[in-house]
Amino acid sequence: MSETLSPDPVPLPPTWWQRRAEPLAAGAVFVLTVVLTVLSFPPFHTPEFACAFAIPGAFWAYTRPRLKVFAWTMFAAQAVTWTILLGWLHHVTWGGLFLLGPFVGAWVGVWYLAAWWTLPRMVGRPTLVRLAAMLGLAGAWVLIEWSRTWLLGGFPWLPLAASQWERMAVLQIAALTGAGGVSFVLIALNLGFAAYAHRLFREGLTGLNKRSQEFFLALFLVLASFSYFVQETFSRARYAVPLARVAFVQPDIPQDVKWDAAKAPEIFGALEKTTLAAIASRPEIVLWPEAVTPFPARDNLSMKAFVESLAKRVQAPLVLGSIVVENQAKPDERWFNGALLVVPGEGVQANYYAKRQLVPFGEFVPLRPILGWLAKFVPIGPDDFARGLDSSPLIVPLRDATTVVGPLICYEDTYPALARASVRAGADALVVVTNNGWFGRGGAAYQHAAHAVLRAVETRRPVLRCGNAGWSGWIDEYGAVRKELVDAHGSIYFRGTDTVAVTRDSRWIGQRSFFVEHGDWFVLVCAVLGVGAFLLFAPRPAATGTDGRTV
Repeated sequence: MSETLSPDPVPLPPTWWQRRAEPLAAGAVFVLTVVLTVLSFPPFHTPEFACAFAIPGAFWAYTRPRLKVFAWTMFAAQAVTWTILLGWLHHVTWGGLFLLGPFVGAWVGVWYLAAWWTLPRMVGRPTLVRLAAMLGLAGAWVLIEWSRTWLLGGFPWLPLAASQWERMAVLQIAALTGAGGVSFVLIALNLGFAAYAHRLFREGLTGLNKRSQEFFLALFLVLASFSYFVQETFSRARYAVPLARVAFVQPDIPQDVKWDAAKAPEIFGALEKTTLAAIASRPEIVLWPEAVTPFPARDNLSMKAFVESLAKRVQAPLVLGSIVVENQAKPDERWFNGALLVVPGEGVQANYYAKRQLVPFGEFVPLRPILGWLAKFVPIGPDDFARGLDSSPLIVPLRDATTVVGPLICYEDTYPALARASVRAGADALVVVTNNGWFGRGGAAYQHAAHAVLRAVETRRPVLRCGNAGWSGWIDEYGAVRKELVDAHGSIYFRGTDTVAVTRDSRWIGQRSFFVEHGDWFVLVCAVLGVGAFLLFAPRPAATGTDGRTV
């Protein structure tokens, strides 16, 4: 009797979902990455999304998608994300926005390619190998952020750590590591969540094997950050000692008026009215924003007389931003974006601070012999501003003492090295004078202020920030916003003044933070971690025996 064989089952055609799995995954990752990343940063008040923004891309990388699809999806997501985050730039130039957004997106997006290469290779590896790879990827993120402080002139706007500017707890490690340490912890947490999700849903593990050691390491890093926060900030109110009563003056001068000589009387009136309004509060220091005077305050006699008269009437030193001209009317004439000190009875002081980090296409044209034609389209005139060469603190006399302030102008507070140099030069406090008038009244002012919070924690110095119309206020040594100037409607955009009794933490008077002392040591650690992770998975050449056979 012969046995009847059943025919082989006919394979079922792939379902609609199976045929479209790759484009659907790409679309979902694109949308989630854009939304979560944008919501992580100011002006939104949802920094918790910074713990999840990289999870979609990292989880997808675990599944080994095709490189071409993955790379284009993540590039598109980063290009859209950064165009949205830098959207305020359209007030200056739409063309610049649509060039800079994708460029920064591609710069940051390089990290996702490293994740695509690394994460699938972690599956099934021993625990220590997986942990080392995760730390290497976190280190790679820090290296990319660090490169943005110097590569191609630098554009360090919105490192991941800036997302936490309203959350003191995770920021305190910046006093040890710089802001990169905060970014490191956040990326590690994203990778930990992605690893846990992959083990639960794709590796088919059961019981205790479902546990993700990557997640527990990330959780340990977060808890370590929180414990350092408690240690540093416990009972800090007991150590508060007065620094000075500081009057912040916001003249709210429109950008189209600022450099119009015919509008000078209007500017004088705004400065005089807002400054004299502070007299009743008896300030010890008065702060004006960046380049606030229509003429150079040191080199124009009428402008000089005006500021000296105001300082004398208020009976308080005046720190202001103004253009400074060296070798005026000579062949080697140079213009600086400066910060000046005006002392009642003494006048404008000879020593001033000159801005060290100039804004490309705002204050100078990079590679002018090649790109000089762009000067026709940017508001800097036929010549570049000159660059300051040192941190030049200003010694401000108070009623009963003196204090040393380290000025930072405009977006210099996005550069950790500049604030560090100012503190090493002896600054008791950092003073940021800025004019965000170019960028409208959207998210730029809040994004910019977030960097000042990082500099306060890194240096353990109070930061006093004065903007033309906002953001102005006082940030203490631990990154707490102790005062934010707002009007009756809660808006930071207004013309007015407010006086604040600024204090210092006595434990940090004359003391330097570990970051101020040792600088970018953590970047070197991250470089070692990144190289180590690459070497773990790099293909090794096959060894050959003496008989020529592969071993």
